[in-house]
Amino acid sequence: MAVTTLFVLLVDNRTFWSTGADVFRGQTLALVGIGGAVYFLTLAVFSAFALPWVVKPFAIFILILSSVSSYYMDNLGVFIDRNMIQNVMVTTVNESKHLITLDFLSHVLIYGIVPSLVVALGIKIKKQRKLVMFGAPVAVAALSVLLTVGLLFTNYKDYSAVVRAKRDFMGSYQPGAPLVGTVRYASMVGKTLNVVAQPIGQDAVKGPSYDKRDKPSLTILVVGETARAQNFSLNGYAVDTNPELSKLPILNFDNVSSCGTATAVSLPCMFSKFGRADYTFEKGLANQNVLDVLSNADVNVEWWDNNTGDKGLAARIPTRSFSVGPDSEFCRAGECDDGVFLENLRTYAEGITKDTVLVFHQIGTHGPAYYLRYPPELEKFKPACRTSEFKKCTRQEIVNTYDNTIAYTDKVLAETIRFLQSQDDLSASLLYMSDHGESLGEGGVYLHGTPYFMAPEEQTKVPMILWMSDKFENQFNIMSDCLSGKTSSALSQDNLFHSLLGMLDIKTDEYNENLDFFASCKGQKQVSLQ
Repeated sequence: MAVTTLFVLLVDNRTFWSTGADVFRGQTLALVGIGGAVYFLTLAVFSAFALPWVVKPFAIFILILSSVSSYYMDNLGVFIDRNMIQNVMVTTVNESKHLITLDFLSHVLIYGIVPSLVVALGIKIKKQRKLVMFGAPVAVAALSVLLTVGLLFTNYKDYSAVVRAKRDFMGSYQPGAPLVGTVRYASMVGKTLNVVAQPIGQDAVKGPSYDKRDKPSLTILVVGETARAQNFSLNGYAVDTNPELSKLPILNFDNVSSCGTATAVSLPCMFSKFGRADYTFEKGLANQNVLDVLSNADVNVEWWDNNTGDKGLAARIPTRSFSVGPDSEFCRAGECDDGVFLENLRTYAEGITKDTVLVFHQIGTHGPAYYLRYPPELEKFKPACRTSEFKKCTRQEIVNTYDNTIAYTDKVLAETIRFLQSQDDLSASLLYMSDHGESLGEGGVYLHGTPYFMAPEEQTKVPMILWMSDKFENQFNIMSDCLSGKTSSALSQDNLFHSLLGMLDIKTDEYNENLDFFASCKGQKQVSLQ
């Protein structure tokens, strides 16, 4: 185990050592000291698996795990913490297959498979007396703990400060980070195995706005995927990624923060009654969400999915999946882009007779295969990175491809709004909000999922867009000119639960007016958006 642990420390920890070199700049001995402490602490833990019948399988497991996690850490800047383990556990084949590239496989082969073969075939376990077999691991563990403590106390003040203040340093250590993340995820799931979602908002009823209506309302809530606010030209981005929406009477909110940096966290959090500060995985599972409250008020609510599922949010409402399908205009090579929503909405809208909320869960700009998120003929920004292996592309090519996905989202949203504008028999609105953002190489980081405490704004600032028809504004007494003066106000996904209820005039004790961004803009309509 000592050799395996040393191999992993030296070979699979490029980010750990480079971060450490920056933290302990000019203090080589201090860096070596904390590296030694980490080594002996790991060896102390691993000594529990040094028994003859488990030592080789465990060593092979560590080698494979470290080669996998180090690839994503060292090449994409992806931190493998509890939330990332959660993302892995709930991912789909369509999502994960784009992360298994030739570059990834060659990395695992060189740093994982080959060393594992050496362990499996080149090392023989000799028979030992029971005293040695059980006593040696205990002795190694005890000695390793002593050495760990000794090394830490050579510079305890600096080491403790670094561990507290530079959590990204220890968060990059392989295989410690993925192992700790897995244990924490298992503990989290274990606590929720028998959790049943408790009803909320059973008192929900429609307010007086529905008394005067003569047509059913349709609100489309579009949940974007991995779209960051910084690449929307509506927010000042120099590249024209929003040519269609900029022509429409929309309200663009340019200062909105996400609840998390990955779908598995942000999606359930944004629909829950708990804000980011109070939300936990257990609370999300133990309580129903705003979609249930709307259903309780006799609103027809449906979830349409072109992503990795609803994460349990739609367990009590009708759902439809569009993520895979036969080759067609919107589904190429078995995967569908977000144009598939409007194709189905055209037919669905003909049969609407009841107040309805449709949730469109987009595939949006999901990476790393950005080039699959839009039709090839709509590739506006070139040259584009037409592979999932970022190493084969320049950073500008990666950004160009990502911008193409934003431009396609712009087109899909604009066409959906234009369709709603044509529906004279509906009181219609559309609200778009992305679940989280994305890193495109800033600081050497790509994709998303960085722990929130250290995540860059590219992963936490999300776009939000609102469109309302005249009929909708009149029915719900929403003053668009008032809202237009608040589009730069600091908002977050904490506001979504209460703003949906306020926007649609749903009365319930669960509603918090202070978190409803429509609350101060309800009254006699003054200016039409049409």
